[in-house]
Amino acid sequence: MVSLSKELMDLSINDPNPGPNFDAFQEPPPPALSSEGIVAQDITQRFLSAAATLEPGEIIKDGFFTLFESVGALEIMDPKMDSGCLAPGESLDDDYDVARPLLPSEVVGIIDQLLSLEMAWHLGYPLSQTIFTSVYIERMLNPAPRTLQDADFIKNGGDGSLRDPMHRALRAYCLGLLKSCFYVNERIKHEHSYEEEDFVTNTYNRSLLETIDRYEIRDEIMEARKILHETRHTLPDEMTHALGFRLEFRTAFLRAIELSELRSDPESLSLPWAQMQGVWEVINKTRHLGKPVPEAFSTKIQRRLASTMPPRPIVQPSPEETYEHFKKLIADGINVLNVLNYADSQSLLNFVLHFQAQKPQPLVYIRSILQNFLFNDMVILGRLSIRQVLDDDLSIVVLPSSLLLDPANDSVEAPHHPRYAIAHQMELFRQRAAQSYLDIFRAFCQNRCRVRRTLFHSLQDWEMVQTDAEEIDQLLQLQTEEKPLVYPPSGGVASHSLPLSSWAYHYKLRLMEWTVQLGFELEIYQPSELAGMYWYLSYLSKTRARHLERIKFFTTHRLEASLATTNINATAAAADGTGKINTASPHPSLQHARSQSYLHVTTLEAALTSELAAALCDLYTALDRLGLMQGTSRQLPYGTDALRYEVRMRPFVTVGLPELPTFEAFLDTVTQPGKQTASLLEGAARAAAHARAGLDRLLHLGSSGAATEVFAVGSLDRWVERVRGWNKAAVAVGEAASTVSKAIVAAGVAAGDDGVVAERLRVEVPRPDKVDNEWWIVPKVTEK
Repeated sequence: MVSLSKELMDLSINDPNPGPNFDAFQEPPPPALSSEGIVAQDITQRFLSAAATLEPGEIIKDGFFTLFESVGALEIMDPKMDSGCLAPGESLDDDYDVARPLLPSEVVGIIDQLLSLEMAWHLGYPLSQTIFTSVYIERMLNPAPRTLQDADFIKNGGDGSLRDPMHRALRAYCLGLLKSCFYVNERIKHEHSYEEEDFVTNTYNRSLLETIDRYEIRDEIMEARKILHETRHTLPDEMTHALGFRLEFRTAFLRAIELSELRSDPESLSLPWAQMQGVWEVINKTRHLGKPVPEAFSTKIQRRLASTMPPRPIVQPSPEETYEHFKKLIADGINVLNVLNYADSQSLLNFVLHFQAQKPQPLVYIRSILQNFLFNDMVILGRLSIRQVLDDDLSIVVLPSSLLLDPANDSVEAPHHPRYAIAHQMELFRQRAAQSYLDIFRAFCQNRCRVRRTLFHSLQDWEMVQTDAEEIDQLLQLQTEEKPLVYPPSGGVASHSLPLSSWAYHYKLRLMEWTVQLGFELEIYQPSELAGMYWYLSYLSKTRARHLERIKFFTTHRLEASLATTNINATAAAADGTGKINTASPHPSLQHARSQSYLHVTTLEAALTSELAAALCDLYTALDRLGLMQGTSRQLPYGTDALRYEVRMRPFVTVGLPELPTFEAFLDTVTQPGKQTASLLEGAARAAAHARAGLDRLLHLGSSGAATEVFAVGSLDRWVERVRGWNKAAVAVGEAASTVSKAIVAAGVAAGDDGVVAERLRVEVPRPDKVDNEWWIVPKVTEK
């Protein structure tokens, strides 16, 4: 071994006279040395024989061969690592001639491929693997164009009026495409998104025509369409229309992007989107007219981009996928404009919730438009201040027709006046709660995985908001001279309404529910955890329903007191002659009616969530007892149930109220060892039936078309669809419980012998995308 090492050490990379370079794909030529002082020796066979004596995995390294050189040696001439690696006979540059004449069918084919690549970019792939693989785009952008005349894939093309109409149409389309990409990229960069998680904004030091005015590009597209019209006699009619509609699509897209910045009347903003919708259908019908030109796209262009990555394959969706994705993009572009029709804060929140819950989820550009509408310049929907929306929400949830929200408080300048103190304390609360409140909207504008992650990180913030709100509530009690009331479920103890902390607690509970529910949608929970997580969801929902009943009690009492002491049409006054505060506010009955309607609907939703979640908990517990569940905790050898519970509930550990149950209490409540399996199934069927009855009432409210009744203005159709899926889940739970109960009876299973039923039934836990509502994973129970 010593002699072997000596032989290898003799082959030092520090040889001052290395041999000449040669091509890696050819045999090395013999050394051609003419110096009399050097004697060349062929050591190839010696090297091979020495290497053959090494064991697999053994390496003998030259002392001067550094880590940097080692990694470099691994990368050199490896196509996956070396961006300059060329195959035998391959050239570094493309030899495609962009000035060659193009047939109309070839232009249609190139444009259709650019459409597919554009959609791949919208789906999250980088420009280097999509649009920038076009030879025409590369020649247009390199060198970087400064004027419209520079932006041409035929450099020094002379008089543009004498150009081939096909070249002119393709150039106009490419100009519109690049300008659209620029605006889309800028919009996404200005909003809250996650680089390379949702979208890749890297332009690889290439210009997207940011220095060229969009009106110049629009004029160029219109001129190209005009030339097509003038030369229509030389082309088949369907080919002329195919090219014309593709150029019209680019014009409409640019117009839609331009108008989306205005945040004005949604009907006027929807016109270019509607135009795109009609044009896109025509484009799809004329797709067969195109002739693919694969040589017009190349991965070699990636070597010229400002990137250290080696060339990667071109990502191109199929024509069918491109059609469906663009169709969805356009439909979402039209629907997102409905958010501008502001009715109330809860309708706004429900719009965002239901719009973002679509499957598939809206693309990141549409989500960026929604963020722009909501948050640009901190003016909500282009016309509402944060205070207006926050006060509107407080009015709906806890403070209908309340002195605390009276704008007249701001006009009082006397420091010792109660209204002055009220205005000061309420402003402190707004400053503390506003960002947390807006973060709910912002969180739901992200991808679904990020939504859940953001929500449980926000729980600690809402815990602090609730604590701060309790302090402000106590200060406001002194200014409003509020008398404590005995809320019957509290055990006869008088308490104050605590409106601000009640509002914060309500939203904290909603965040906790959403976090758990998104876990079902994202397939985070193992089958063995479904029973426990549905129990915890039921626990949270029941807690929120009880809390809403308390809010309703105090708001109802406030209305009765207001009607008993003031006239319904009286306006709020600063104070009367004795210094007592006049608590009347304009149209209190209208605000109270809206608040009561909201409390009724949201309490019903919380109660129904609790019922159906409890039903699923009982059903999964029964199935686990019967040995019908696959992947249960008994089949997971690593870890313990207690450790899994600790990890799963970690987001809720820091929450003070509602307190997280201990593992022992949680396990006892979920498994219910004191109940027989048949009783569990009966309870599941009964809870599912109650949920169905309540959901029918809820559907009746929404199906009547009164979006304001269910606070779903702008999203009523999606709200109804979601509740119907919820209702179908309740039906499925009842059917599954009935099937298992019948199997138990048929098998004659005695207590303690539940495993016999496993021979008769088969249980499948479906994936979320296979159920009617992603938050309700109902097992499919069938007979073998």
